[in-house]
Amino acid sequence: MWPRRILGICLGLAFCAQAILAGAPSGGPNWVGSWATAEQVPEAGSSLAPGDLRDATLRQVVHLSIGGKVLRVHMSNAFGTAPLHLTSVHVARPTSAASPRIDASTDRALTFSGQPGVAIPAGAEYISDPIVFAVAAQSDLAITFHVDQPPEVETGHPGSRATSYLVHGDHVAEVDLPGAITFEHWFNIAGVDVSAPPGAAAIVTLGDSITDGHGSTTNGNDRWPDDLARRLRTAMPARYLGVLNQGIGGNRLLLDGLGPNALARFDRDVLAQPGVRYLIVQEGINDIGTFGLQGSMVQAAHDHLVRSIIGAYEQIVLRAHAHGIRVFGGTLTPFTGSTYYKPGPMSEADRVAVNEWIRAPGHFDAVIDFDKAVRDLRQPEVLLPAYDSGDYLHPSPAGYRAMAGVIRLPDFAR
Repeated sequence: MWPRRILGICLGLAFCAQAILAGAPSGGPNWVGSWATAEQVPEAGSSLAPGDLRDATLRQVVHLSIGGKVLRVHMSNAFGTAPLHLTSVHVARPTSAASPRIDASTDRALTFSGQPGVAIPAGAEYISDPIVFAVAAQSDLAITFHVDQPPEVETGHPGSRATSYLVHGDHVAEVDLPGAITFEHWFNIAGVDVSAPPGAAAIVTLGDSITDGHGSTTNGNDRWPDDLARRLRTAMPARYLGVLNQGIGGNRLLLDGLGPNALARFDRDVLAQPGVRYLIVQEGINDIGTFGLQGSMVQAAHDHLVRSIIGAYEQIVLRAHAHGIRVFGGTLTPFTGSTYYKPGPMSEADRVAVNEWIRAPGHFDAVIDFDKAVRDLRQPEVLLPAYDSGDYLHPSPAGYRAMAGVIRLPDFAR
């Protein structure tokens, strides 16, 4: 009688532990995003050659904003037109952000519904089973997977600002990947969540290349969302706030460009993010810039553009509020002098008009004046030279620090 009773207790405890790890409704973990990236179809210069992902191992390093003892990984086939078969997926601690080497003692295989591999349907995302794997805030995580057949349409993030490594064959558990092909893009990885304390939450940053970090340092993690995450960790360690970078280079509010427009990707890149409670929006420069490339337009056309950008902001606020998310409006930074957009006085007037609306009370829950943080006081239509990456459009790492520095941290205390 006693052995059977003890066996029953043990089985019950095992079942409870499994339920907690699986995220059961009663007593499940509070999942919060620690890292994320926005998915798109990579443009020609950022995609892999047709045979590169045939019988291939791909190792990619990501930088986490918050830590935890249990994690799970999001794998994406969001833009694939057929199922994507991953035969195995591993996580490990890398020895360096700029190296394919991992600490072999930390290498762990992920499972999906208890299986080592997964076939991700076209247009879908799969979340791994939870795994006990302690990670620290501001640490790096290597995600390595093996794919047998290449997708017809790739899903990835071109502007990783991080080095990825590819070799042929199944080398998922290898400590090093000598002779690997290297590139600064991510493929098929969308997020890392951690089991966080009650009250923990995520901040999503929605934007274009300035949020994505164009002009930042490769493997340096010095985009402005990275700087924000470090500030939060130092000043508000008990608040436990993840920062998720959902910037896409060339992205627009009103039209598709490099990646779907902001409204089209809003559900996946904002609402679906685990633990999201705050949203920072800084997007619209590419709408104004590409409009200017169409040549001389009458004032009425510019007025319509400004109204359309404002309308998109209003939609973002409306949809975010419906899900209990506070929205921060980031003013548009200067880009006069940009050799790509060549903005004239009318484009600058559009930017000023949009910024006036963002700053006006009652439109956003809070305002972050990025424009004021990085503009040249003597010439407010241009970036301060010390904050310019060199193209008159994208800030430098110093400029990104200045952008993060004007964000009021107490606004995330409620």
